[in-house]
Formats: sequence, C-alpha cells, structure tokens
Amino acid sequence: MAKLSNDSKLKGVKGMKDSFIDSLARVAGIRIDPKRKFYSATPEEILCGATTDIYFVRTHEILSELGLINTPVMAEVFCRREGVFAGIKEVMDLLEDKDVEVWALPEGSSMQGKEVVLRLKGPYGEFGIFETPILGFLASSSGWATAARLAKEAAGEKPVLCFGARHIHPAVAPVMERAAIVGGCDGASCILAAKLAGREPQGTIPHAMILIIGDTVKAALAYHRLMPPDAPRTVLVDTFKDEAEEALRVAEALGLGLTGVRLDTPGERGGVTPELVKEVRARLDQKGYNHVRIFVSGGLTPERIRVLSEAGADAFGVGSYISGAAPIDMTLDLKEVNGTPLTKRGRIPGETPNERLVKMK
Repeated sequence: MAKLSNDSKLKGVKGMKDSFIDSLARVAGIRIDPKRKFYSATPEEILCGATTDIYFVRTHEILSELGLINTPVMAEVFCRREGVFAGIKEVMDLLEDKDVEVWALPEGSSMQGKEVVLRLKGPYGEFGIFETPILGFLASSSGWATAARLAKEAAGEKPVLCFGARHIHPAVAPVMERAAIVGGCDGASCILAAKLAGREPQGTIPHAMILIIGDTVKAALAYHRLMPPDAPRTVLVDTFKDEAEEALRVAEALGLGLTGVRLDTPGERGGVTPELVKEVRARLDQKGYNHVRIFVSGGLTPERIRVLSEAGADAFGVGSYISGAAPIDMTLDLKEVNGTPLTKRGRIPGETPNERLVKMK
C-alpha cells in the first residue's frame, strides 16, 4: 500500500507521521495531540486508516505476515433497505490511488433492498482496511439522501431547502446537506454544503435579527436595503405579533419587493397549521399581495409537507427530518477469492448480476 504523501501530514495526532496504519504497533503509537481542536477525523486520518475498525488492522498484519495480503478478491456491498444511493464520490476519492476496479450505482440512483450497490476487484490489501469508512460514507449519505427524496416527493414541484445543519455535528453537516441535495432538495443553508454541491447557500433571516432590531417591519426594511438585489426578500412573521398581521405589515412596507413570508411558529404556540397557512394566504390575497409566497419550516415531515402544501404553502425548510434520518445499513462481503467463487454461509458466492452498476474505475 502506498504511504500518504509528504503534503498529507496528520494534524492533531502524534506518533503517526505519514504512515499507513497497517499494524497494531502503529495503532499503539498513535498519540492524540492535547492541542487538537475537534474530535472529527481529518481527511488525512481517514486516508491513513485511523477511522477503521481495529480488526481490519489485525487482519492486514496477519495476512501480510502470511504473504497473503495481495490475494486477489472480489467484494460486493449491498444495502439493507430501499432508498437513494449517495456517498460514492467520497468512496472514489478514498480509493483514488488504489489498485482497485470499482463498479457502482450512479449517485442519486434509487436502490432496492438487498441490491448490490458497489463491487470492488483487486488485491485485498488495497482496500480491505478501508471497509469501515467505505460503508460509513455510503450508509450515512444514503440515509440523508433518502429522507430528502421523501420530503421532495411530498412537496412536488414546490421548493424544499435543507435546514438540518444545526441538528448535527458541524464536521459532517456539509456531508449531510450535500447528500440532501443529491436526494432532491433544491438547496441548502449550510455554506460549505451548498458550495460542495456547486450551489449557493440559501436561507431567510433568523429570529435573533428581528429581536435585536425590535420590530419585524424595521428588520425587513433593513434587510431590503442592505442585502444584494439577488437575495430573496423572505421575512419571518411570527416573532412579535399574529402571523397574518405581521405578514400584511411587511407586505405593505416592501410591496412588490417582498418575495415571501416565512412561518416558523413554535410548537409552544401550536406550530404551523393548515388553518394558519390558509388564513395568511387569504389575507395577503385580499390585499392584493398575490405575489408573496408562503415559506414554512419547523418540524416538517413528508406528511406535514403534504398537508401544508394543500393549504397553500409554497416552499419548505426541512431540518431534523433529514439530518436525523437513520443510515441505510451497508454490508460488504467477499464473494470471490483467487478467482474462485467463495463467501460466508448465508450468502451466494460469486458475482451478483446487476446491470445497473457502472464502471467507475
């Protein structure tokens, strides 16, 4: 296995230098830098094997001693339930300089339960130690992408933005919101996530700004005056007064400049209900503000999205439903060893036919 390049030195871990972790001695030599800022793994730590399960290091060391580490194998990964396949870009980056052939579903594809989504061929030592991160990349991103797809399907043609970054560790928030875009979300609020997906971040304004300014209309006017022309003028209307009243006040102040009003009524006040959406829509229309869209957020699920959409909501900000989605379990099995079909009991040895797999590498 190739060692990490000199420009990939580990940060926050002592005793590893640029070494690939291929033995228990190297595991024992790992020392955590007391000045390390965060617990999340760096790209260098993932690439050197520091995020794998220990038994893969033991396996690597034993097979190396026996002269079997480069045994040709074929491995397949299957998903435990249906969903949206995501995370393959990170898998490919992990295996970029490895002597491994890769077949996989295209990212964003629908997958069926027990379907083979990834196939690897090459010397075991080239990828065996990375089984843990490979499965983790796919499991988490596929779970988030699947939740996003369900939210988007519920919304139909109406926009859905991912607002889930605040519910998850910041080190993986960009991964989550990028996966949400893969799953179908129209945008993300997390800056890095949107940039990774080739988009610009989207969002409205927080309650904090309105509270500090002291009045919703004053806050809306300040936003309208100070923000770039291409920033949508969507204003929260649930901070101080009745939502319908605030919606009209803001609409009167901004006129055609107002893009939309956002309803984010907390659960302590009953949350955003279909009745509230209908009332705000009706009152805006009665005053001639038909152009003002209603954006809703706060504890949204596909079921709530459907109901609120029918009531007149035009766009949705979805947070914890996506960020809290369970990973889709992925399982990797060796299916061939030295060119011979061979696997563990309960699995069928040899290549599993799947014409949907695409040669990636």
